Amino acid sequence: MEEKNVTKKTAPNSVAALVLGICSIVLGCGFVGLVCGIVGLVLANKGLVQYNEDPSLYTDNKMLNAGKITSIIGIVFGAIAVILTLIYGVSIFAILGEM
Repeated sequence: MEEKNVTKKTAPNSVAALVLGICSIVLGCGFVGLVCGIVGLVLANKGLVQYNEDPSLYTDNKMLNAGKITSIIGIVFGAIAVILTLIYGVSIFAILGEM
């Protein structure tokens, strides 16, 4: 009996999702981090859908899960940064408007 040597690939979009998730955390103190997190989350979700269609083609989905988690963390950091920036801007304009 002859075994076929099938090389399995990494899950689709896993590297891109992980890189964008990490970038969203590193750049989370601004709008860029928020955008990277959203794009990373979308890519991770698309990759998970493709992975779940036929998991036997891929090694595993650990990088996709890590990309999804880091993207979510980056989105939270980015959202907090945007909200704090808006609050700061509104308060500065309110203070300047009273002078």
